[in-house]
Amino acid sequence: MAVTTKLLLAILLSAFLLSATNAVRDYQGQQGRQEGQRGTRLTEAQQCRLTRLTASQPTNRIESEGGITELWDENEEQFQCAGVAPMRSVIRRNSLSLPNFHPMPRLVYIERGQGLIGITYPGCAETFQSQSQTFQAGREPREERGQGRRSDQHQKVHRIRQGDVVALPAGAAHWCYNDGEEELVAVSINDLNHRSNQLDQNLRAFYLAGGVPESGRQQTQAGQRLQSRQRFQNIFRAFDTELMAEAFNIPAEIVRRMQEEQSERGLIVNVREGMRMIRPDEEEGEFEQEQGQPGRGQQWWEEATGNGLEENICTMKIRTNLEHRTQADIFSRQAGKINHVNRQKLPILKYMDMSASRGTLYPNALLTPHWSVNSHCVVYVQRGEAQVQVVDHSGQQVMNDRVNQGEMFVVPQYFASTVRAGQNGLEFVVWRTSSEPMNSQLAGYTSVIRAMPVEVLTNAYQISPNEAQRLKMNRGGESFLLSPQRRSI
Repeated sequence: MAVTTKLLLAILLSAFLLSATNAVRDYQGQQGRQEGQRGTRLTEAQQCRLTRLTASQPTNRIESEGGITELWDENEEQFQCAGVAPMRSVIRRNSLSLPNFHPMPRLVYIERGQGLIGITYPGCAETFQSQSQTFQAGREPREERGQGRRSDQHQKVHRIRQGDVVALPAGAAHWCYNDGEEELVAVSINDLNHRSNQLDQNLRAFYLAGGVPESGRQQTQAGQRLQSRQRFQNIFRAFDTELMAEAFNIPAEIVRRMQEEQSERGLIVNVREGMRMIRPDEEEGEFEQEQGQPGRGQQWWEEATGNGLEENICTMKIRTNLEHRTQADIFSRQAGKINHVNRQKLPILKYMDMSASRGTLYPNALLTPHWSVNSHCVVYVQRGEAQVQVVDHSGQQVMNDRVNQGEMFVVPQYFASTVRAGQNGLEFVVWRTSSEPMNSQLAGYTSVIRAMPVEVLTNAYQISPNEAQRLKMNRGGESFLLSPQRRSI
């Protein structure tokens, strides 16, 4: 009996130890999954041994039939540190940026113009259909009566305008059409370090048409020309024509057109006739959605889908605007304003682990000295100029430069920085490598200095209690945006 009892206890103890071991492994696995989103960046942070930061312009320019694609050099030390690849696209009137997909998320800011964008999510249904839609296998769709054009069905098409931030998830094919009266200018950040990109740290896009033409590879060095041509090409070109004809069940001649017709037109092409496609009543519907109201467009969408799942990836919102004056997150009558978009405002950013802000500084106003707790910052100067200072962990100044319109620079995580606007003010856009970014401030109402006891400041800086009190309180209720002040004597 005693032997049986001991044996039973041994079995129970072994089971307990096994259960505890599995629980630890499950916890570690869960933590690993949670940290996986950040893991690559932590590894890449080893590259952030920067001694000098400078604002830079694009180094590679690709000319296409319908516009221009400009690339910053992702091999530049500051962009390697942040693990990003910046780019700027200019789409001329009545031109189409050809369909493509990329292995990393891209966060786009519409600097100027307007247009339409379509994003095709894998596995999602074609939810936009014309009323007389009749597709049958082996037959062409019949034309809609009285309209002189064929019926169609496709995934949702979005209107984009100046000031919009647009989220393009990794692996989702997308296109953009400029139907406005001016050029559409889009500035983008590609997050090369995101967990979705399991290839390497090089920017690449897989095009479904077009490609970099010989005539479009100019104003670059020889190595950059070759690299641009290799990483932006039509993937259909390399497939066997007869195999593709069988896969699509179409004549081989159509496949040859897919492979060759646009080979010299570039990445952005002219549209010979205006493009028309199905979309909700955008003028009223999208405006009301921006104000938090359902609108006719949203009601139409809910009726069409019938599932009411707002967070479903197929129906998830992909854009929001950063230029609404009434929606500023930080506002100062003397200093300026800042609008943020993070995972709370645009839930799709949770999966991309990115966010953005647009700021306006009035003449000579300042951004408080601060550091970013959980992200790198990529700053683009949209208008105006400013003096920027950045300091690293060794107390060395790695940047003290005047930045101008069209330039871009990186402020690495934990590097302390401050910005003073020039005489004409400053408008800027910031991309961050976190969907919930956090800043810690050195001056102002919510600063770490103000949160410390006077005695700590007195002894840390060898100043009087009165001086310590002034150090803490002299900015009153100002926080992230600081108004111009005359220097105290």
